[in-house]
Amino acid sequence: KMSSGAADLRQRKKQNCTESDKMAPEERNKENSKLGRSPKYMLIQRFAKLFFGCLAAVTSGMMYAVYLSTYHERKFWFSSRQELEREITFQGDSAIYYSFYKELLKAPSFERGVYELTHNNKTISLKTINAVQQMTLYPELIASVLYQASGSEEVIEPVYFYIGIVFGLQGIYVTALFVTSWVMSGTWLAGMLTVAWFIINRTDTTRIDYSIPSRENWALPYFACQVAALTGYLKKNLNCSAEKFCYLLVNASTYTFMMMWEYSHYLLFVQAVSLFLLDSFALAQTEKVHEVYRIYLFSVIVGYLLQFENSALLVSPLLSLVVALMLSKSLQMNMKKSTFVSRLLKIMYIYLVLTVAVTLNFLLKMFIPHKENGHLLKFIEAKLGLNTTKNFTMNWLLCQESLQAPSQDFFLRLTQSSLLPFYILVLIICLFSVTQVIFRRICGEPLKETVKLEDGRIGERPEIVYHVIHTILLGCLAMCLEGMKYLWTPYVCMLAAFGVCSPELWMTLFKWLRLKAVHPILLALILSMAVPTIIGFSLWKEFFPRIMTELTELQEFYDPDTVELMTWIKRQAPVAAVFAGSPQLMGVIKLCTGWMVSSLPLYNDDDLLKRNENIYQIYSKRSAEDIYKILTSYKANFLVIEDSICNEVGPVRGCRVKDLLDIANGHVVCEEGDNYAYSKYGRFCHEIKMNYSPYVNYFTRVYWNRSYFVYRINTVISFQS
Repeated sequence: KMSSGAADLRQRKKQNCTESDKMAPEERNKENSKLGRSPKYMLIQRFAKLFFGCLAAVTSGMMYAVYLSTYHERKFWFSSRQELEREITFQGDSAIYYSFYKELLKAPSFERGVYELTHNNKTISLKTINAVQQMTLYPELIASVLYQASGSEEVIEPVYFYIGIVFGLQGIYVTALFVTSWVMSGTWLAGMLTVAWFIINRTDTTRIDYSIPSRENWALPYFACQVAALTGYLKKNLNCSAEKFCYLLVNASTYTFMMMWEYSHYLLFVQAVSLFLLDSFALAQTEKVHEVYRIYLFSVIVGYLLQFENSALLVSPLLSLVVALMLSKSLQMNMKKSTFVSRLLKIMYIYLVLTVAVTLNFLLKMFIPHKENGHLLKFIEAKLGLNTTKNFTMNWLLCQESLQAPSQDFFLRLTQSSLLPFYILVLIICLFSVTQVIFRRICGEPLKETVKLEDGRIGERPEIVYHVIHTILLGCLAMCLEGMKYLWTPYVCMLAAFGVCSPELWMTLFKWLRLKAVHPILLALILSMAVPTIIGFSLWKEFFPRIMTELTELQEFYDPDTVELMTWIKRQAPVAAVFAGSPQLMGVIKLCTGWMVSSLPLYNDDDLLKRNENIYQIYSKRSAEDIYKILTSYKANFLVIEDSICNEVGPVRGCRVKDLLDIANGHVVCEEGDNYAYSKYGRFCHEIKMNYSPYVNYFTRVYWNRSYFVYRINTVISFQS
């Protein structure tokens, strides 16, 4: 029965595909004959529209990539810097990613380089890690292979090749957003407006300015391609060749996205929830939605195998939801449509899926050993106010700007560029239209096979409904965490641009207003051209001079103290030395010198989080003996103290590193609403600079400048008065 049912389903899909292929030309020919146009004329017109649209999309992507490259050069003076000075521009986790790329290029062979990364014991003291799995280094593997296979060693320096790939991917990102808006609105004018808004709001659409090698800069372009392909795949009356192309592109981009970013399955989970709601209200073809579910399932399996049996994927909410959806749907399909149980299941479908998904996820976490993301649950509890903690790591995460609620400046910037007002307008119209369609479906009214312009029913188009749900879900996340704005704002640009350029959206509005003085179709066509043109000219006038000023203005990024520190380490420190200090600085030391470090700025490993907290104690009020024991337990030979952390004057009191350490160590006393730090020891980073006992017994200063103080950790303790 199941096999025959599946065969029938495939047969129906083939029939529908064939029928749509046959019907589409017939309908077009009828319309052309009514308008007095020959099929040849229409074919040339369609080809010209497609050609110029694709040309505009590709040109937009290329120009954005060139813009990023030029801006980066102006900001850092990259071409005039020495290699060490260039590498210092990579900060925090970015430095670690690029350091492994360098190691791959230095390896005698690619295979040897991969082996050394998967069995890495030269980065963190007393710890062997699989860096490819733990840090998702597939982008670096691909970049190193391309660099060596293309023979680029004699043509371009490794750093330029690396950042060039990232900038090229950002160009693809913009092109994908262009195409998505174009497919939804039917005009590439919407794509141009999307790109304009994206670039103008670059502060809130991308992190490329601050962290070039970050995983999302590698991954999100593939997700944008997947969304563009999914938008086309969900469209009604799509011919067979276009549907197959979109399906294959959804497959390829989903698999690639899964491999590029360790948190990709969470974003795919949000997308799966959007498709689930779309299917629950019967607003899309169920067969297509379930094909996408199968792609998710296969992507998780492939990701699990290629990421060295990553158990985090098996306990991910994405896998639980997809399996629950498939089980619930198969249960519905096996029921006779006329039975009472079948009707009851349709009503209880959403509740059934959620119950099965939560239960399955709970069972998987019980039986599958996993260590990842335990701290994530604690963070969510603390963020929601369900739990208070003195833990340094949790409080440090809560203090990060990206994990705070978005500031008023964020909304002000979106409003000044006119993006937010038009997004809200488009969202309200689409939401009301979707609500009307859902109400009609509940009343038993079927959806129209083809929605015409004069119908004014934009809420019946499944790809539009999907994007409305998707942006609302991403928007809810962005309202909680400012870092999520980089996922939400690009699709705000796309949806707003689609709306103002879509005659169907204006027609939907005019249907509600019941315009009689002016022909609504004519007015909708005029506004769909006039409104984006006016927006475009106003944006050009106000923001184009600012963008040109950014490109012509020479900025200076120079950190002589860090350059001097790295130079000293490379010249004076023993090759086998291990350095201890803040995780962010350790990432830069690892990249610029290659020396082993005691900690790294990674937050997906409990052991590394504990290490970071312990080594941060050098900025706490602990004794010299305590700090010495901590550092020697990690076999550290040198300690680097940063004056910027020791004397930090943060904008928010209580979020400085030393404040968080005082809270965690119980060195804070509350009196009459004020907090006072108290300990019988002075702050270590201050006291060690005084060069008196017992600090000189454990540590010997070997180098210092305005920003850094380097101490050798004595192996033989000399007690002197």
